[in-house]
Amino acid sequence: MDQLDRKIIAELRANGRATYADLGRTVGLSASSVHERVGKLEAAGVITGYHAMVDPNTVGLGVTALVGIHPTDTATDEDVATALGELPEVESCYAVAGDEAFVVKVRVSTVDELEISLGRLRRIPGVGRTNTTVVLSTRFEGRPNNAGLDEDPATGA
Repeated sequence: MDQLDRKIIAELRANGRATYADLGRTVGLSASSVHERVGKLEAAGVITGYHAMVDPNTVGLGVTALVGIHPTDTATDEDVATALGELPEVESCYAVAGDEAFVVKVRVSTVDELEISLGRLRRIPGVGRTNTTVVLSTRFEGRPNNAGLDEDPATGA
């Protein structure tokens, strides 16, 4: 992956719907060259997909919570993670360092639904206890982190 690939990635992270022509103008390549590079980045697993960003409130998911999962001594992380992945309200799951084994992001429509979801989480075999933080407002989320993508790793510039 070279400097041009890094610039293409940064542009796609900012606008996944950019055309090859738009990308080419931005990075100084032809549309066909950009198309070829993007294909190689996809084949190499660097670019793993494209998606629409949706405002959760507009689709009825106005309550967000971050839930720390404390496992039991007999739990396996893989079994707990698999069970967490089966709950549709669990949007993200992170294995973390510290007292908690996982932090999950839960999105539901109401606080009552959150209570029900927390009950389901606590009944997962291997979950000892949970620690919940309710999100009051989201200042930003899902923004692309392009730090380092516009630098040449060989020179750091």
